[in-house]
Amino acid sequence: MKKNNIVLIGMPGCGKSFVCNKLAEKLPDYIPVDTDCVIEKTQGMSITEIFSKYSEDYFRKLEYDTIKLVCTGESKIISVGGGAFENPDTRCTLLNFGTVFYLKSDIDVLYYRILQNSNRPLLNCKNPRETLAKLLKARENNYQKAHYIIDTGALLIEEVVDFILGNINETNTSCKCK
Repeated sequence: MKKNNIVLIGMPGCGKSFVCNKLAEKLPDYIPVDTDCVIEKTQGMSITEIFSKYSEDYFRKLEYDTIKLVCTGESKIISVGGGAFENPDTRCTLLNFGTVFYLKSDIDVLYYRILQNSNRPLLNCKNPRETLAKLLKARENNYQKAHYIIDTGALLIEEVVDFILGNINETNTSCKCK
């Protein structure tokens, strides 16, 4: 039986990495992959350093190439950066090679969670909450193209994981790329 890839998308602070790790505990045959970690390892520098030294465009190209590579095969839990789903080619790749779950969170929850982490280059600014709100508004339309939307603010982590486990093989991964 084919084991579909699980793809986690959403804003910084929505819990993608945490959910990825919890899913990996429940699915020992699956390989957890955080694309930002893969990029940092292959580039030998942090995402913030990549943005600073090169540019966001350079990073987005690395991100797309990494996602194309990671999506080959099956039985992976793939957590992608918050802006990855903005690129139409990246979005199409993810939708076609896995079941995509949008981990949706309220702006206040997101802001509270990101306060603890300075490794968010788009949010290293004077007013990160305002920037986060603008990013969420800009990205929401594309996030809505996921196969499933999970409001993580209303659920316990176990409920989020159980929902994903109950739906990973139910999806026809046809592209909703438009």
